Formats: sequence, C-alpha cells, structure tokens
Amino acid sequence: MTAERIAAIDCGTNSTRLLVAEVDPEASGGLRQLERLMRITRLGQGVDKTGSLAPEAVERTVAVLREYREVMDRHGVTRVRMTATSAARDAANHDLFFDGADEAVGVRPELLSGDEEAALSFLGATADLDAALGPFLVIDLGGGSTEFVYGTEELEAAISIDVGCVRLTERFIEHDPPQPEELVAAISLTETYIDDVERTIPDARSARTFVGVAGTITTVAAIELGLAPYDPARVHHFRLTRDAAEDVFRTMATESHDARLGNPGLEEARADVIVGGCCALVAIMRILDIDELLVSEADILDGLALSLVRPDRAAT
Repeated sequence: MTAERIAAIDCGTNSTRLLVAEVDPEASGGLRQLERLMRITRLGQGVDKTGSLAPEAVERTVAVLREYREVMDRHGVTRVRMTATSAARDAANHDLFFDGADEAVGVRPELLSGDEEAALSFLGATADLDAALGPFLVIDLGGGSTEFVYGTEELEAAISIDVGCVRLTERFIEHDPPQPEELVAAISLTETYIDDVERTIPDARSARTFVGVAGTITTVAAIELGLAPYDPARVHHFRLTRDAAEDVFRTMATESHDARLGNPGLEEARADVIVGGCCALVAIMRILDIDELLVSEADILDGLALSLVRPDRAAT
C-alpha cells in the first residue's frame, strides 16, 4: 500500500514555501521529504507602511500557489496545511489573499498568531536534535517578525517581535549602500525589542544550544560558506559564529545592491533585504551574547508537516 503523502505551505512576508513529504515511521519525525520549494514573493511588500497587502504582491503569491498545487497533484498529496504569518496578521485586507489562495490550492490559509508561529518553528527546528543538546533557544528570523522559543522537548516560553528583514528594510534602509545612521536605527529598534524577549524568556541567555532558522540566517551561513549554488545539506547544522555573522554584515552593509550579488550564497531576490536581516541578526547575537548559532534548514514548514502526523506535539 502506498504511504500517505502530505504537504505544508508557509506564506511568509518574504517567501512562499512548499514541503511535500511521505508518512514514513522509519524516517526522522515520521516523515520523508519528497520535495521542498521556495519562491521569493514578497507578500508583505509595503504592509508596514500601508497596513494592507498590495494587489501585485497578492497576485505574485497566488501565482506561485497555483504552481505548488500542480506539484502536490503530481505527488498525490491527500492532506495540506497552509498558513500565513506576519504580513497577513498586519494587513487589514488579508481576506483578499486568503480568497485567492483558497481558489489556487483548495485549502484556505490559517492565520497564525505569533505564539502559534513560534510553536511550529520550535517543533520543526528541534525534531531532529538530541534533547541532550537542550535547552534550546530557537530564533526564527523572518520577513516581518522574529520568533524566540525556549524549551527542551517541549516549548516552555515564546515571544514574537515585529522585527524582520523586510520590515526593517522598508522602515529604515533608504540608500544604496545604506547610510550608517540607517543601520544604527535598524539595530537599535531590534535591541529595544530584545528587552521584551528577556522579560518573557528569562532563561534565554542560558540556553545550551541556540538554533537559527529562516532565510536571513541560512543566507548568511551560505555567504560565509561561499556556496554557489546553494547547498541545503551544507547549511543544515552549520555552526555560524558571531564573528562570521559580523563579517557578513559588514560586507553586505558596505556594498551596493549590485556589488552584493557577487557574493556566492546570496540569492538575487534577497539582495535588497539582506542588510535589514543582518541588522536584526547581529543585534540579537550581540544583546543575547550568542557566540554560535546552529543553523537549521528545518523550521516552521517542517513543523506544519509534522503537525499533520504528530498532533500531540503541535501546540496549535
């Protein structure tokens, strides 16, 4: 008998991603990955300033969802979980996107709260880690928000803050290359939010393992490794030191958009928001005194898929 095939779709502020997996009790977490796709769709374009999703951003994202529906059909997917996060939370007109997504995929997106997003990120990022490496602090640095989740085998504390690569870029980065005062403003805002993180997660600094997930962090790792083309196998569980993150930040922040593209590991579609993302990353590592991040390719997308087969572990 053919094993059941499931899919998870994460509609983020910057990217729209698909994971297709086969239920396999012998595989890690009970799932065997069949296909993983990512497209930069920038659903959150302008949301921080306007409070609404731009029609062209909705169109871009829905077009990718139609492609994903074809991929799922080809694999014989029987169950799908699709979620939307920061950009949709902030947009008064998110139903415009939800209607289009429902038509394209056949499933209406779930609007996740920051706490739900954090729980799924933790589930995905820690599924293949030995509990002896805990307690973990999972840092999910996205386009519109960043989630901090603390725990070992179960989530113990979490917070979502309104800091992300797209949000910081649209709010502060106006010049190419950025002006020093723009970088200072982006870093300072992130540092202010870290105060909230430490109040909510008093043990944040004492985590045994700090795990970094999502596009900014995996891209910084790829740049540090000089990966061309991108190789997820080399990025997964790469140990990104604070010194290396600072080096990548200095390079990205002092180069123009076009010059940045010469750095192996940087995807063209991320070149305009990587500096904003780096501002958040170095601020987090500085304030929480993180010497090293364990970079993970497994994240909220994996948590979504696992929640379909392991509902006892999904706190959503």
